[in-house]
Amino acid sequence: MDEADGVAIADLVDERRYLLDVACRMLGGAGEAERVVDEVYRLWYGLSDEARRQIVRPRSWLAETAGRSCRSRLAGTGQDACPAESGDGGTEQGDGGPAPESAGSETLAPHQRRETVPIRQPRPIASREQDAVVRAVGRACRDGDGELLASLLCTGATAYVDGGGRIRAPDRPVHGGRQVARTLLTLLADRPRTTVSAQSVNGRTGLVVRYEHRVAAVVCLGVTDHGVAQVWVILNPDKLRSWNRPPGPPAHGSVNPGTPRP
Repeated sequence: MDEADGVAIADLVDERRYLLDVACRMLGGAGEAERVVDEVYRLWYGLSDEARRQIVRPRSWLAETAGRSCRSRLAGTGQDACPAESGDGGTEQGDGGPAPESAGSETLAPHQRRETVPIRQPRPIASREQDAVVRAVGRACRDGDGELLASLLCTGATAYVDGGGRIRAPDRPVHGGRQVARTLLTLLADRPRTTVSAQSVNGRTGLVVRYEHRVAAVVCLGVTDHGVAQVWVILNPDKLRSWNRPPGPPAHGSVNPGTPRP
């Protein structure tokens, strides 16, 4: 979770866009650029926690690694990008451990992206109460009110962030009400051109984060009579495609939060 402590969703989206732009300019094709960027994120998640902590500027590390991958493809070697060496954005430890489970997330077919997966809630509350709690969480995040947000969460709350290995999102669950509050405040931090609104998600009220009028994240909350017990933040671009598919009415409906890991 360390690398996400100071990174908002808007910044994570901008980072991926920047890498795609770098790769596209070098290779001249969007499809090949997507493959390079996905490869670079797989390498990032393949690093050990300690190796990642030593990278002072992750965005620079990712860009340098993407550049090397593009050059090797242009040279016809077909080699995978190798971890950045020590330097402005690098680390001296490039031989990290295996990628965590999130880095190997599979790409879902269109019909799977619309599948509704029930959120497991112990003693779920009525829809009207769910709506009130979720809207209060959204207001607390927009206002940066950590105390209010923490009061809405159960002491043992858990948050799961799904980036699908395609964006530099947290790759482990966050446990504890105050820790979850800090993570949400960071991810949903107020940024220009970013909005957070309450909408129907999987038949219950959830939060939809838009950045420059595109859905950048969907937040599902498992609310009980004691407060918010579980939070799923969906950042995986594959799972958000149906939310950004024009034309049509404003996006709403379902998102597959996956199966939480213990």
